[in-house]
Amino acid sequence: MEKTAVVGKKRNEGSLSFRIKKNRAVYLMLAPYFILFFFFTILPVLTSMALSFSSFNVLEPPVFTGWSNYIRLFLDDDIFKTALKNTLILAVVTGPISYIMCLMFAWIINEFKPWMRAFLTLIFYAPSISGNAYMVWNLILKGDRYGFLNGMLMELNLIETARIWMKDEKYVLLFLIVVQLWLSLGTGFLTFIAGLQTIDKALYEAGAVDGLKNRWQELWYITLPSMKPQLMFGAVMQITQSLAISDVSINLAGSPSVNYAGATLVTHLIDQGTIRYEMGYASAIATLLFLLMIGTNKLAQKILRKVGT
Repeated sequence: MEKTAVVGKKRNEGSLSFRIKKNRAVYLMLAPYFILFFFFTILPVLTSMALSFSSFNVLEPPVFTGWSNYIRLFLDDDIFKTALKNTLILAVVTGPISYIMCLMFAWIINEFKPWMRAFLTLIFYAPSISGNAYMVWNLILKGDRYGFLNGMLMELNLIETARIWMKDEKYVLLFLIVVQLWLSLGTGFLTFIAGLQTIDKALYEAGAVDGLKNRWQELWYITLPSMKPQLMFGAVMQITQSLAISDVSINLAGSPSVNYAGATLVTHLIDQGTIRYEMGYASAIATLLFLLMIGTNKLAQKILRKVGT
C-alpha cells in the first residue's frame, strides 16, 4: 500500500500540473512570450496548413478542396518547379558557404584586441542591415556603360558592349548567389562572436597539456564543442535565411524576373498570395517551404551533434 502511494506520489510530481505549480513564478514570467508566440507564430502556421487544403480569395469564405492545391503545384505549375529548383540551388550553395564564412570570420576576428574586434564586427555585419545594399549592387550591375561592372570589363577589353546583367537569365542566379553571400554575415555571425567570448581559456591550456599541437586541433576539439548551442542557432538562422531568399531577387532581378530565372519559393508565394489573392494556393507553398525548413534543420542538427566527438 505504501509502495503504491510512493509510486503515485512520484507520478504526480512528474506531471505537468505539478511542475507548473512548483515553478509557477517561472511560468508566469514566460506567459507573455508564450501567448505572443502562440498567437503570432503557432496559430498562423496551423491556419496556413488548414488553408492549404482550400480555395480562398480573402473576399469569400474558404472552400475545402482537399489535395488539389498540392496536385496543381507538382503537376501543373511550371513556375513552382523553377522556383523550387532555384531555391534549392541557392540554399545548397549559399547556406553552407555563408555558415562557414560566419564561423571562420568570427574565429579570426575574435583574436584581435577588443576595440579592433568591435570595429571589424561592425564592418562585416553592416551589409546585412544596410538599407542601401541593393542600391549599391544595382549601381554595380547597371546595364549600361556607367555600371561599375560593365565599365571595368570594358576598360579591360573583356567585353565590347555593355551587358544588361540582370535581364540575361544566364547570369541572374549567379549574381543572386554573390549578393546573398555578401549579405550573409548577419545574426549567425554575431552569435558566433558571442559564443567565442564565452569559452573558458583554461580549456586551451588543458588541451596543450593533452597534446593539441596547432590552432586547427584547438578549433575542432575545444572551440566547436564548447559552442554547440551557438552552432545550432547559427545553423537554424542560415538555413532559414537561405531557403527564404526573396528580397535579393525582387530588388535586383525584378518580380517577375526574366523567364523566372530568379524566382524562389518565397517570391512565388508572394505573387500568389499578395498579387493574385490565391491564399489557399499560397498557403500550400508556405506549408511545403515550412516542411523543407524543418527537414533541413533536423539534418543540420544531426550533423552538428557529431562535431568534436
